[in-house]
Amino acid sequence: MGVFDAFNAASWLVDRHVDAGHGARIAIRCEERTTTYAQLQQQVWRAQRLLGDLGLVAGDRVALVLQDDEAFPSFFLASLRAGLVAVPLSTMLRGPALGAMVADSGADTLVVSDTFATAIGDIIDAAPDVRQVVICGGAGALEAPVGVAIHAWSDHSVCDQLPPADAGSDSQAFWLYSSGTTGLPKGVMHAHGNLPRTYETYAREVLRVSDADRFLSVPKLFFAFGLGNSLTFPLAAGATAILHPLPPTPAAIAALIATEQPTLFFSSPGFCAAMLDAAPDPAVFSTVRATITAGESLPANIQARFTALTGSPVLDGIGSTELLHIFISNRLDAQVPGSSGWTVPGYDAELRDDAGEAVTEPDVPGYLHVRGESAAAGYWRRPDATSISFGDDGWVRTGDVYTRSSDDVWTFLGRNNDMIKAGGIWVSPAEVESALIEHETVLEAAVVGARDAHGLETVVAFVVPASNATPDEAALEQHCRDRLAAFKRPRRVIVVDALPKTATGKIKRFELRDSLGEAS
Repeated sequence: MGVFDAFNAASWLVDRHVDAGHGARIAIRCEERTTTYAQLQQQVWRAQRLLGDLGLVAGDRVALVLQDDEAFPSFFLASLRAGLVAVPLSTMLRGPALGAMVADSGADTLVVSDTFATAIGDIIDAAPDVRQVVICGGAGALEAPVGVAIHAWSDHSVCDQLPPADAGSDSQAFWLYSSGTTGLPKGVMHAHGNLPRTYETYAREVLRVSDADRFLSVPKLFFAFGLGNSLTFPLAAGATAILHPLPPTPAAIAALIATEQPTLFFSSPGFCAAMLDAAPDPAVFSTVRATITAGESLPANIQARFTALTGSPVLDGIGSTELLHIFISNRLDAQVPGSSGWTVPGYDAELRDDAGEAVTEPDVPGYLHVRGESAAAGYWRRPDATSISFGDDGWVRTGDVYTRSSDDVWTFLGRNNDMIKAGGIWVSPAEVESALIEHETVLEAAVVGARDAHGLETVVAFVVPASNATPDEAALEQHCRDRLAAFKRPRRVIVVDALPKTATGKIKRFELRDSLGEAS
């Protein structure tokens, strides 16, 4: 899909279906409530009217701290329709961290679910330029901070049509803050045209979506992954998004699958492992035609077990906030367990060495670079970081280390700063973790490098126990001896209750490494 001049993504996602006579189709199911495309259009117009009444003009940023319910698509799409820049923020973070990102974005308007209303004070303390807040849900008797106007969305019922703002495919539409492991996350700037580009490539070519599909995503809408799963893909196809406002648990998601009968289920590898640990009835998944995972590498053992549980293919892949969704993926009719699969049509991928030269030989590790039309314009107010990640050649540097086989299968080895050199030989954390997770007592595993008493780098594993299990270090060591080369085996196994993770579900390996330093 090339550059096109007049294009507003909100109109393409909603108005197009109503104009075609499909307004009665179900766009959203949320807590047993139904929203048709015609009703969603009305709510987008309503939110657009409110944002206009608050004095926002094209280019202004609107910070969104919204749970996954009907308010999110209403305000996200209204912002795009009005020519504003939507800035969805993680509902997993606390007020000060949210406030730092609001301040960085320059937004003076905050839209927040009532469930997060208690964070407003802390957000505004860190973002003093915020002058107005819209609360979705029961606003109650919240006392407004000095100089800040509080508006309840429930008090604004006018939903007459306003025209969409003039926009093109390259016009700024929304920013997603990356889950930086250190320092302030960066605002990744995406344009209106990036949304249909992910649909035309991944959703249509790989998932073969249609208006009959029902989408359920464990990752939330503020993630790039979740935004595609629960907004772009279902609305682009004229299909149905199933939203779950609460934090996900295996029991709640299994019950939701049984009730709402999705055809496509999106998850993180860790949540798939948790669902396997909870042992739901396989009949729950009878309507699911595929499970899609991303965020971390999916171990082959988990892929095989989840395929057996659901009776349908499990497609692991890799995407990024910078590219907006998945660009390498397994396929509905072909999966290679333990790999990310093949490049998605519309994207190019290549490996480069330390000198920046292309790695062309099969099975040789290199740094993954990707290019595609869904790439962001760069990072907001981060020219140096933009230059490093985006360069000037159209390729995005992902920071991941991969190998590519002779038949173009791509396999994740680790982040470039997570690789371990034990005995002078590179070790992939993902490979060791996959072996550990095969043991029946292990739910999750994370592997890092640590220095021994001689200053040499060794492999250390952190494991989370499966339900009603107690991992034994000697048993796990023997388990790894049977599966891995000697230099790859963990020299130490530490049992923990949980692994530290970013807002997007990636393991914070630096915290695990730091904990080893503190313990020594």
